Amino acid sequence: MTKHLLITGGAGFIGSNFISYLLNNTDYYITNVDSLTYAGNKSNVADFDKSSRYRMLTFDISKQSDIEKVCDQHYDAIINFAAETHVDRSIRNASPFIDTNITGTFHLLQMILSGKASKMIQISTDEVYGSLRPEETPFTENTSIAPNNPYSASKASADLLVRSYYKTHQLPLIITRCSNNYGPRQHIEKFIPKIITNAFANKSIPLYGDGLNIRDWLYVKDHCRAIHLVLEKGNRGEIYNIGGNEEKTNREIVDLLLKKLGRSEKLINYIEDRKGHDRRYAIDSSKISRELGWKPSFSFEQGIEKTIAWYSKEETKR
Repeated sequence: MTKHLLITGGAGFIGSNFISYLLNNTDYYITNVDSLTYAGNKSNVADFDKSSRYRMLTFDISKQSDIEKVCDQHYDAIINFAAETHVDRSIRNASPFIDTNITGTFHLLQMILSGKASKMIQISTDEVYGSLRPEETPFTENTSIAPNNPYSASKASADLLVRSYYKTHQLPLIITRCSNNYGPRQHIEKFIPKIITNAFANKSIPLYGDGLNIRDWLYVKDHCRAIHLVLEKGNRGEIYNIGGNEEKTNREIVDLLLKKLGRSEKLINYIEDRKGHDRRYAIDSSKISRELGWKPSFSFEQGIEKTIAWYSKEETKR
């Protein structure tokens, strides 16, 4: 029997890549719900309208009245990508993060509880774990959550809601926590797209603090494969970490991209460090590898080449 999925935030970066993956690799029917704020770009999903298995609903999951409109059919699963994710914006104004990331997740959990959908995957982030020191081992699913900025706190709060609904109601709920994604369709405010687009234009590239903050980088298509595996084979009540095993400092990323794009390091502009800026993230993905057979298929070098090619093509459209 063909599955009907509700994907929230499907016009955003990871959500739109996941829909593309599903349309190309499965026979699922997909309902995409997105409020199309700055983070959700309609151009990301424009080609999907060609598929008879896809529909788009422009609603806001933080509004109960919109949730009721979404419940016009039963869904085999909800995959919740919908989130405010820009840390700098959360520092300036946390209110939208509370609305979407916490209240929105609550509304989706109520859909599961009322029988409007059969299961849910909560797409979360390694940022809920807080910061690692250089000598510490990567985050596992058993690492205590310790968020350090309003964005990560809102995601941690949503994860706790999901956990509570599983424990209280024994609902079929799963949480995934990924490392930093990169690839096509990512908002140009994000780190790697900003470097690429600014370098194309020979504009200054801002780099926080000393540039030595470390992130574990995951190519978005590898993330999509992992989520699909979790959807098909994941166990209810579990958390699955998804990482790329590609730890790099921010300065390393900038240097690599400038070299590939033939631009001078004189474009780098060190700026005052961000408040609550976590020093290092690193994900231990051994659980999803051991239990579901997933591992990254793209090296950072391969993923970056594909990412540059995509933004280069977008640049020619302007």
